[in-house]
Amino acid sequence: MATRTTRARWADAGGHRTLAEKAFAALHGAILNGELTPGQRLLIEELAEQLEMSPMPIREALRRLDGVGLVEHVPHRGARVAELSVEDLTEVYEARLALEPLAVSHAAARFTDADAEHAAERLARHVEAYRAGDVPAAWVAHTDFHFTLYHAAGSRWLMRLITPLWESSERYRLAVGSVHRSLDQRRREHERILEACVQRDPELAAAELHNHLALTANVLSRKMGGEELFAIREPAAVGSA
Repeated sequence: MATRTTRARWADAGGHRTLAEKAFAALHGAILNGELTPGQRLLIEELAEQLEMSPMPIREALRRLDGVGLVEHVPHRGARVAELSVEDLTEVYEARLALEPLAVSHAAARFTDADAEHAAERLARHVEAYRAGDVPAAWVAHTDFHFTLYHAAGSRWLMRLITPLWESSERYRLAVGSVHRSLDQRRREHERILEACVQRDPELAAAELHNHLALTANVLSRKMGGEELFAIREPAAVGSA
């Protein structure tokens, strides 16, 4: 059920957006932050009343949310927030492992000093926020770091494909809990990815990112009662990539 937080997010969604865009922004945010929980039914009339708009933009928003994998329609029952499962987690990370290493390899081939500066600044903010215990700020900086790298690839299509997958995987982090790997370990993984980009080594950048994503997916799967999902490349293999 949408709450005051969702209504406030809708109110701040921007005066030039259509009602459907505002509804999408409000519901999208509520799903990602866990305000709307996995499996929760999304009743159009109820959401329309809470967001103070007609049912039509709500229907359009739910169709768009279905298209990015955050909502699913159940025959004879209507829409609900997409469920979480090890099977879905596997599919999400299989797609991420296909696309994000490709993006970072393209980025490494054309990486600039400005890209390096921006990525390093976001990584520093990520570490600082975590050490300060500001988890929301840490996740924002973490997202900014990765997407600084991906944007450097210069591919609109990769960004369009990566973004909904990233958002779906963030739901698992929130619902399952933080990934139990030390900050120093994750910082070193990020630094190795960034250094490979700075050195303009596409294969190494892709290999380092593969390991980073695979480690995270494996931890999430184990916390959900599943098995390790993806192989980790041995350091020697990564170094020779």
